[in-house]
Amino acid sequence: MKRAAIILGVLGVAVWAGAQTTGSTPAAPAGGQAAPAQGAAAPGAPAAKRPPQAKTQPEYDAYKAAAGNTDAEALDKAAADFATKYPDSELRILLYKMDMKAYQAANNAPKTEEMGRKVLAIDPDDPDALTIVSDVIAERTHDSDIDKDQRYDEGMKMAQRAITTIDTDVMIPLGTPQDKIDAYKAGMRAQAYSTMGVIEYNKSNFPAAREDFQKAVDADAAHPYPQDILHLALAIDRQGTMMTDPEQQKKMYEDALKAVNRAVELSQESTPIGGAARREQDRLQKLTGHAPATTPQAQPQGQPAQTPPQSQPPNK
Repeated sequence: MKRAAIILGVLGVAVWAGAQTTGSTPAAPAGGQAAPAQGAAAPGAPAAKRPPQAKTQPEYDAYKAAAGNTDAEALDKAAADFATKYPDSELRILLYKMDMKAYQAANNAPKTEEMGRKVLAIDPDDPDALTIVSDVIAERTHDSDIDKDQRYDEGMKMAQRAITTIDTDVMIPLGTPQDKIDAYKAGMRAQAYSTMGVIEYNKSNFPAAREDFQKAVDADAAHPYPQDILHLALAIDRQGTMMTDPEQQKKMYEDALKAVNRAVELSQESTPIGGAARREQDRLQKLTGHAPATTPQAQPQGQPAQTPPQSQPPNK
């Protein structure tokens, strides 16, 4: 869930910004006032969805009051009260998305998933919720879970669906520069592919995991995420261990070493991801016969969660 916080930072948290934009334009008591949370589509770009609208001024005022809560639990209660008073309001989804991201920022996975599912109950194509909920599923599903296959299948379908709806259904604050929109969408695509890679890796489908992690890296090449690159190396490594031909196996280890060297370059040894990357690098150097190389330290791309040893599946 750490990468998602970095993605949100690109737009200054899209849902919050959208709510603030809404607040800058009074709602019409009779005709209904649009909540302009999305910018106009660029020429040739897919048409964006119509933003949620309030039907009356009191509904809009109640939404603004609820959206003013910054604490996740307080916002949760305010959103529930708003939904009780206005059960058909289109603005409910904005409050649920705000709370989903507030719980995500607080690293509360169960509540993040709960609020994300409330969003999806209203809009099954919402890419924010699809990406976040699938990430939580990949992170919180374990081999001992009786329903792990069903959860993995659901998480995979959500991530795949997110990739298809990012261009048309992302809620973007009005007036957001195109470069920030592109960066935000690239980060979401990378997250979705990364989630798919984690699920495939946990299912021991290492070739598919390698493909997904590579897509995650390529989707946001301008902002390489060390954890994705390390996960790519781990998937290639595990794919190599499954081979019986020594030459093919060594080739796999060489490819994995190239990837992990990049992860080392992008991380600091003192961070969890940096330490894991250096352990994997040492393992692959021994397998390929390469002498340890001195690798320059770099500023980490955010604060990724800890990655288990190579013998275990990666977590988000």
